[in-house]
Amino acid sequence: MGKYSGLRRIGIFDICNTLLMLAVCFVTLYPMYFVFINSLNAPEQAILGTVNWYPKAVSLDSYRVVFDDDNLMNGFLITTLRTVIGTVVHVLFTAIVAYGMSKTNLIGRKIYMKIALITMLFSGGLIPTFILMTKLGLYDNFLVFIIPAMYTFFDMVIFMSFFRTIPEGLEESAKVDGASDYGVFFRIVLPNSMAVIATIALFAAVYHWNDYYQGVLYIRSQDKLPLQTMLYKIIAENSMSFMQQQAMAQFGAKLPGNSIKFASMMVATLPILAFYPFIQRYLVKGVMIGAIKG
Repeated sequence: MGKYSGLRRIGIFDICNTLLMLAVCFVTLYPMYFVFINSLNAPEQAILGTVNWYPKAVSLDSYRVVFDDDNLMNGFLITTLRTVIGTVVHVLFTAIVAYGMSKTNLIGRKIYMKIALITMLFSGGLIPTFILMTKLGLYDNFLVFIIPAMYTFFDMVIFMSFFRTIPEGLEESAKVDGASDYGVFFRIVLPNSMAVIATIALFAAVYHWNDYYQGVLYIRSQDKLPLQTMLYKIIAENSMSFMQQQAMAQFGAKLPGNSIKFASMMVATLPILAFYPFIQRYLVKGVMIGAIKG
C-alpha cells in the first residue's frame, strides 16, 4: 500500500510540475503571440482594441506600411550592419586581450586584472561617458555603436578560461616550427576555440541587435538611427502620424497606431528570434566555460 501511495505522490508532483512549466511558458510566450495576432488584424478589427486569440480578419496592411517606410528600412540596415561589424570586432578584440591575459608570465597581469575588474563593477556615469564620446568624435557617428562595445571584462574571463584548457604543447610545437605569437593565436588557438567564439558571438549579437539606448543618447541624424531606437521612439513618443498618412494614401483607410506599432515590433524581433534557437545550446556551454577555475 505504501509503495502505491509513493507512486501516486510522484505522479501528482510530476503533474503539478508540468502544469507549472506550461504556465511559465504561457506567460512568457503570450505577449509575443498577442503582438503577432494584433499585427495581423484588419483595420476595422484593430480599431476595436479587443483581445483575440486569433485575427478575425487577416490583413497585411500594417506590414506593408512598415516595409514601405524608408526610415524603418534604413534603421533595419543600420542595425544589421551594427550587429555584424560589432560582433566580429568584439569577438576578435576580446579574444586577443584574453589570450594575453591567460599567460601567467605576463608582466603586470595581476594589476591589469584588478583594473579590468574595477571597470566591471563601476562606471564613470552617464554625463562623463557622454562627454568622453563627444570629445572622441563619436557623437552622431556610426562608430559609437562599435568602439565602446569592443571589450567587456565578463567575456574576456570566459575566453581566458577556455584558452587555459588548450594544451601548451600545441603552441610550443607551432613556435618550434617558426610561428610567431600572432601566428599561434590565429592558426592554432582560434581554430580550436569555435565553441567559445560562438558563445561570445551570441552574447554580442543579441546585445547589438536589442540595444536602443546608444542611439537615443548619441545619434541625432535620422539616417543613422538603428531600428530599435526608432521603435522606441514610435512607442514612447507615439510618433505614428506620418506612417498613418502613408496608410491612408495606400489603402484609403487610416490604420490605428497600435496596429503599426505591433507590426514594427514583429519586424524588429523576428530576425533575432529566428537566429537564436540554432546556437542557444552554446549558452550553457559558455557559462560552464566561464565557471571553470584555473
